[in-house]
Amino acid sequence: MRVIGNIPHPRITISIFSMNDKYQIKFEAGPMEQIFKIAHNEVNGIEGIQKLVDDAFLEKILERFNEMFLSFTAAKERNA
Repeated sequence: MRVIGNIPHPRITISIFSMNDKYQIKFEAGPMEQIFKIAHNEVNGIEGIQKLVDDAFLEKILERFNEMFLSFTAAKERNA
């Protein structure tokens, strides 16, 4: 797997990888990450991935990170 690009964002790290005819788009926020896999033939390279990662998609990514944080925090509190 090799890094082929990044998408700048002020709150999260977005990395694009290529491996075995698939792209992996990794979103990182602190200790949490979300990864999406997409076949090379489904998008037109990095440009296609950048179009896919639009504002509406990023909004859902950020909401999911918040849900992950709240779930993890609640689990830690229950087991403290």
